[in-house]
Amino acid sequence: METLLNDFSVGLFFWQTILFVVLLFLLRKFAWKPILNAVNEREDSIQEALDSAKEAKLEMAKLKSNNEDLLNEARAERDAMLKEARTMKDSIVSEAKVSANEEADKIVAAARESIQHEKMAAITELKNQVAGLSIEIAERILKDELSSADKQKAIIDNVVKDINLN
Repeated sequence: METLLNDFSVGLFFWQTILFVVLLFLLRKFAWKPILNAVNEREDSIQEALDSAKEAKLEMAKLKSNNEDLLNEARAERDAMLKEARTMKDSIVSEAKVSANEEADKIVAAARESIQHEKMAAITELKNQVAGLSIEIAERILKDELSSADKQKAIIDNVVKDINLN
């Protein structure tokens, strides 16, 4: 430290101080302002990025809420459509059952009517056959009975007596 004080020169100190002040002035004019401007611009851009990130976060939350609302609405609509489809299915099935039952009843009624007609036709045919056989049997019996005159006279007397009694 002593050597510093011994070597001290006022002129050198004066010129070093002037050079230092000029250097500070030049640095302030040409280096500090651009550096501070760049730092300020950087700070502003960072702040803008943070603000836009906050806005994006808020927008994302709003979109998420909207998406959930849309999803809930779509689910409700889907449930309503499924309920309507089930109702339509049930009504179509019940209508088909009613229609099938009505058709079955018509078919059964037609079958009963057809059976009744066939039964009546069979009974009529059976009666005709019985009548034909009865007539044929009666003819044979009458031919045998009426082959002689005495038998004919006895039958006529019996018929006349029956008529008189009635």
